[in-house]
Amino acid sequence: MSLDLSQCSDRDLVALARASQQLAYRELLRRYKAPVFRLIRSNIGDPDEAMDLTQETFVAGFAALGRYDPDRPFRIWIARIALNKCRDWARRRTVRSFFARALPLESAHDVAGDGPAPDAEAADRAELARVRAAMSRLAPNLREVLVLRGVEELTQAETAELLQISEKTVETRLYRARTKLKTFLDEPSTRAAG
Repeated sequence: MSLDLSQCSDRDLVALARASQQLAYRELLRRYKAPVFRLIRSNIGDPDEAMDLTQETFVAGFAALGRYDPDRPFRIWIARIALNKCRDWARRRTVRSFFARALPLESAHDVAGDGPAPDAEAADRAELARVRAAMSRLAPNLREVLVLRGVEELTQAETAELLQISEKTVETRLYRARTKLKTFLDEPSTRAAG
């Protein structure tokens, strides 16, 4: 006798998914993929990006099922993850847009700033630009691990699960990423002119 998963509650599906029942994951995805997609698409406006973020939402959600509180609705929990993915996407987009429109540092002194220390802000922006440029030179698999562990502050196990690699591979890639990043940052061409 097989269990009809479409008749199960979200709480039961999560319990089955935690017990490695792959069909429970599929049922959760079937139930919530369309609403999560609509939520994301209405937040970011780009259907192609929304599809990618929907996938990221479920990967992150399924990787974090151990932290799900069964006394709360799964729909709300997965929607919160989706909104966090939208916020992350918007921050990345804002940063990219900022750097695409940024004035050269030489002309920064001509711009009036609202901050208390424009020279310090320019130095911070220059350092951020230098680090971002160095990170962009990393191979994607190294950059992903560096971002997930260093920026997103995922654990080694979460990073491994998210990327579907071993924890040892995460450790190795993180070491390589940090080593290469340090090398790139130490190169004279990436140092800020003083």
